[in-house]
Amino acid sequence: MSHPTLFFYPRPRVDIAEVPALAHAGAVLLTDTIHATGLAASLREALDSWTKPLAEHHGSKVLLDLALTLAIGGEHASDADLLRCEPDLFGDVASAPTISRMLTTLAEDAPAVIEAISNARRAARERASALAGEHSPAAGASAKSPLVIDLDATLINVHSEKEQAAPTFKRGFGYHPLCAFLDHGSEGTGEPLAIHLRPGNAGSNTAADHITVTKAALAQLPPALLARSRRGSKKILIRTDGAGGTKEFLQWMTRRRLAYSVGFTLPAHTPDLLEHIDEAQAWTPAYDTDTDGIREGAWVAELTGLLDLSGWPAGMRVIVRKERPHPGAQLRITDHEGMRITAFATNTPRGQLPVLELRHRRRARCEDRIRNAKDLGLMKFPLQGFAQNQIWCQIIQLASELVAWMQTIALTGHDARKWEPKRLRARLFEIPATLVRRCRHKVLHLAEHAPEARTVLTGMNRLRTAVAQT
Repeated sequence: MSHPTLFFYPRPRVDIAEVPALAHAGAVLLTDTIHATGLAASLREALDSWTKPLAEHHGSKVLLDLALTLAIGGEHASDADLLRCEPDLFGDVASAPTISRMLTTLAEDAPAVIEAISNARRAARERASALAGEHSPAAGASAKSPLVIDLDATLINVHSEKEQAAPTFKRGFGYHPLCAFLDHGSEGTGEPLAIHLRPGNAGSNTAADHITVTKAALAQLPPALLARSRRGSKKILIRTDGAGGTKEFLQWMTRRRLAYSVGFTLPAHTPDLLEHIDEAQAWTPAYDTDTDGIREGAWVAELTGLLDLSGWPAGMRVIVRKERPHPGAQLRITDHEGMRITAFATNTPRGQLPVLELRHRRRARCEDRIRNAKDLGLMKFPLQGFAQNQIWCQIIQLASELVAWMQTIALTGHDARKWEPKRLRARLFEIPATLVRRCRHKVLHLAEHAPEARTVLTGMNRLRTAVAQT
């Protein structure tokens, strides 16, 4: 028995023709963010030394084009043709050979180039923070409500022999970058401050690497936040997992008068120590991450006085958490009476234990930031040399920062302020549009039927208004 052919979707005739339609029209939010933050000017000045005087394409434009390529969904330098085919939106884009030569030139002097790019990023970050005003993550930072920098490492597998790629502890092969992200809190996402590229066999708890990436992250912050009084305001909180819980790293942060909240590895005799805690008085119900209400089956207590903390910095507190493990979870040697036991160290002298523990647990946002960075180029290292891939990390940071700054300035108050790159592309960056010329001006007509056309237009108006008011 034959069945009639069903067509759920229209089947138009298809051909290729020259049309005024534009792809990635919503990416104008990103190009306007480059203008608003002064990133193009700062980067051009920083990279003048590595660009030939008569070069058709300046090194700064090449890097910004690559950052935009990653932001709209590209994965390799060759994907810059996504921009090259839309000169009315993105200007003249260098050819693939020109891009390759520029990356090679920059990699030959990688340390100086990275410092120059970092200086340009810092200047643009200050401008972005000023444009965001009270919505900036740095606004109102204090000892009670510090600016949070999250540190975390991730493993990146590569599928070819790349310089300094090495076996990883998870039996992979590739790199083990250590990252620092500025947390935007529950109202937003976050932005990268530093990505320290390391071979795949780099240690997880290497204090020197944590100090290096923290120094680089701090150098990206406004000078006012780094100013220290005699007592130390501790307006900046460094938050990381147990990999950063080393005596050397905590001593270094103490000398720098930084606040910290760091995972702490408990000794093997922890169950014996927990026996000394009074069940009725010392354990306090933990808070739930989403509602700040009581979390069922979880408690916190302070363990500082029961531990031998010789060699650790003065003023360090150790707070322990116990929770009923998830079904099927395997208990560890430090777990006690069927309860999962974890701990963290902090030098915050005051505050309710559940509040401090909840603050530390929100470090999990850093995993979201790393996932976003992987979607913006960190997942693949397309270049062969280690120095080239260090430059690639700078491009990843530029792409991530453009997205974060755009959201902070243009999308505050909208759900899109917290959207991740994939959704931003599907809903905003890929909005269809046509470009027309009227009275010697170019006008970008966003498709009225696009669901988020109004969001893009509102964001553009906010960006341009913010610039006009400063």
